[in-house]
Amino acid sequence: MSGANMGGANMSTASMGGAEALPVVVYTSASQMRTPGTLLRAMWKDLGASRELAWRLFIRDISAQYRQSLFGVFWAFVPPIVTALIFIVLQTRNVVNFGETDIPYPVYVLVGTTLWQLFTESLNAPLKSVTAARALLVKINFPREALIISAIWQVLFNLGTKLLVLAAIFWIFRLELTWGILGGGLAMVMLLLLGIGIGLLLTPLGMLYTDVATSLPIVTQMLFFVTPIVYPPLRTFPLSLVTVLNPVSPLLIGARDLLTKGTLENGLAFSVVSVLTLFLLLGGWLIYRVALPILIERMSA
Repeated sequence: MSGANMGGANMSTASMGGAEALPVVVYTSASQMRTPGTLLRAMWKDLGASRELAWRLFIRDISAQYRQSLFGVFWAFVPPIVTALIFIVLQTRNVVNFGETDIPYPVYVLVGTTLWQLFTESLNAPLKSVTAARALLVKINFPREALIISAIWQVLFNLGTKLLVLAAIFWIFRLELTWGILGGGLAMVMLLLLGIGIGLLLTPLGMLYTDVATSLPIVTQMLFFVTPIVYPPLRTFPLSLVTVLNPVSPLLIGARDLLTKGTLENGLAFSVVSVLTLFLLLGGWLIYRVALPILIERMSA
């Protein structure tokens, strides 16, 4: 019999009569965080093992989402367009004055609201996916990363519909195609990862208290108005702090600039937030991985 410590669990594989037996996992009270190297290897291994299950869950969830919908994916891109149209009308009628933008205002706000919806969907995806799988989690032991990958697939699916919106904006306003679009795609991925990272941090707390899911729409609505989505970035102090301290701003502004102008105005802020996003994603994944077994045990008690 050979054994390996799994950081809170001991796994051994027994051979009986030449036949390979199933691995035996013995759970202990030792924290997985005491052996971070083993924990990271197990996380990476489960990430690879969960790909097929994640794809099955994604197909099931997407089918269920649109099975009884008359307009289907139409609802995936209507919200940012409706939001943008409201602000375009307010601006053109001089009801509000957001100042001058360096690209046509309709383009500015349409691209901004589309990117914003990408972030909010990423933010809500982990908690939504895990909450929907509560019954499955307490009955079956499977790599929990499958739920997160499935949630990311759903966000990417909706992103595909938003790309159609962006393509229409480019065609209608005859925007020039530049190599910056490739950088814009990378910036959109970083925006997605930022939302997923924050969502992973909130998921354990959200499984304990429904207040988290209830308050998220309120918080994101407030964040919408302190992010330069429908107005240019604030330049004067102290209002400029709203833009500087908001981690969504550099990624959203960077993605919009790269997509529409092919240039990146504030590369330093974009790079710093991108690096921090990767650490945030890893930290959120670690907390999700360590906390979920404890929460599942509590749910099944």
